[in-house]
Amino acid sequence: MGKIISIVNQKGGVGKTTTAINLGAYLAYLGKQVLLIDVDPQANATSGLGVEINDLEYGIYEALIGSKSLEGVVKKTKQSGYELAPSNPALAGAGVELVNMPEREWRLDKILKEKKKDYDYVIIDGPPSLGLLTVNSLVAADEILIPIQSEYYSLEGLGQLLETINLVKENLKPEIEIKGAVVTMYDKRNRLSGLIMKELEEHFPHRILKTVVPRNVRLAESPSFGRTIFQYDKKSKGAEAYEKLAREIINLDKEE
Repeated sequence: MGKIISIVNQKGGVGKTTTAINLGAYLAYLGKQVLLIDVDPQANATSGLGVEINDLEYGIYEALIGSKSLEGVVKKTKQSGYELAPSNPALAGAGVELVNMPEREWRLDKILKEKKKDYDYVIIDGPPSLGLLTVNSLVAADEILIPIQSEYYSLEGLGQLLETINLVKENLKPEIEIKGAVVTMYDKRNRLSGLIMKELEEHFPHRILKTVVPRNVRLAESPSFGRTIFQYDKKSKGAEAYEKLAREIINLDKEE
């Protein structure tokens, strides 16, 4: 039975999608069957995996509203063992359409139930907001991974996110757990990055993963070529970090 990890942070630009696509790539590289679900209307994970959004006939939106099965929208990526349920422009209106649907918070959870067994890991790239699509991303997950940028303002919205997760835990899905936080865009030359790490260790009430993702030009470039860092430059510091993160997550899961 696969594990569903939702990668969420309502603050944009924290490396959320970069983490989703590259963690998925390295889990697949390490022999796992991986499905990435792009629930962000901006569709950055979809284009970052080389899928042309405007050519898509169907995406996760159709699966959420029930006009297609999840199987009917899943696409293979350029990497073996790595599949994608793409986002498409129609998803932007899904938050409004879902409001009147029965069990609206459970739509993603329901469509994943039948497919979970086909994968070792399902990774959900949630939107940078705290709306209904994010709630769906949380309810469908077994665990939550929070990317946190090592800059001053990154801690500001964290309390709000943890509050939302707690509300979901109390009212919708008691068994959901926070796997931890992963620090992204870390610059060891920047004194502030070190201070943020220290503050996180003091105030973040959950695990902070050992792997730290550095600020890396190759990592920033790769999505514009529709490639993961594994395909684009596997010798880069960014690639090393995501391989390490994938190994850390596999090892944590073995310990459970």
